[in-house]
Amino acid sequence: MRPIPDDLDTPCILIDLEKVERNLRRAQDHADANAIALRPHIKTHKLVRFARRQVELGAVGITCQKIGEAEVMADGGIADILLPYNIVGAAKLERLRRLAQRVRLKVTADGPFVVAGYSKAFRSEAEPLTVLVECDTGGGRCGVQTPFDALELATLIAEAPGLRFGGLMTYPAKHRIAEAAAWLVQARRLLEDAQLPPETVTTGGTPDLWEAGPATGATEYRPGTYVFLDRFQVAEGVGAPEDCALHVVATVISRPTATRAVIDAGSKALTSDLLGLTGYGSVAEYPGAVITGLSEEHGTLDVSACDTRPEVGECVRILPNHVCPVVNLFDAVTLLHADGRTETVPVDARGRLR
Repeated sequence: MRPIPDDLDTPCILIDLEKVERNLRRAQDHADANAIALRPHIKTHKLVRFARRQVELGAVGITCQKIGEAEVMADGGIADILLPYNIVGAAKLERLRRLAQRVRLKVTADGPFVVAGYSKAFRSEAEPLTVLVECDTGGGRCGVQTPFDALELATLIAEAPGLRFGGLMTYPAKHRIAEAAAWLVQARRLLEDAQLPPETVTTGGTPDLWEAGPATGATEYRPGTYVFLDRFQVAEGVGAPEDCALHVVATVISRPTATRAVIDAGSKALTSDLLGLTGYGSVAEYPGAVITGLSEEHGTLDVSACDTRPEVGECVRILPNHVCPVVNLFDAVTLLHADGRTETVPVDARGRLR
């Protein structure tokens, strides 16, 4: 384990660039070997430099969850963006229209109201907006409910002024690849029979990344967390603790009892997501410690199971349960280069809602 740089102002995010590079290459190599396009989701890292690197390694483009993220990435030179999210409201649709004039843009819809909004915004544009049908293949979030519904909505998109039908999008339930694939295969057949073959069938989710390939029924995969990994992804077998590239560095600020320590990272630095795990992250230097509670600026550690225990003033590395919301809590991150040099950079797309 590399030592913690001694000039950090905690709590802060520390990212090991060597591990990021390995994670990116490993996923791209897998996608290439399994004949599936990779379109990484940048909501995890929100940094233009990592998006550019993903494209340099072979990604066909990127995925953004919000228009603000996509605008930042477009400013950074990313030319191909998917927004797999219903865009609703006049202000957002105007931003979407302007964004589509700058990049190759695809969006999704799961109902007629959303399609009508897109059509109204784009009916006078020189180039139609590419719209994919969002499909609920078991994830229970947004999406049309059956393959027949997908055909109906695809037909509506294809006939709407200013739009073109681009394919299918899903975010399937974890470890239910076969179920999602059967859904998508049926939908593809219906569309092909209706002379509406889907150009793109895109799916995603880091927990099932190593299953990505033709068997998913998709042409494209959208992983996000794989860039850093986290405690949950390790539990899912996606990677090992030594593959995790991001930690929150915190300082022990109190030892009120022999078995309790307090760090300066609370709910404003660590996610409150448990995801079925015990505690709010793991402590790299003290594997027996359990982060039992978070208040806004305090994290409480039970260190009763530790052979040695942290001292006041000591810095520790916390592996978050879920890394995506953690990055969103910080305005800047510190990058650790291979030679030990550190570099603090802004989180480009954080807070860019408008």
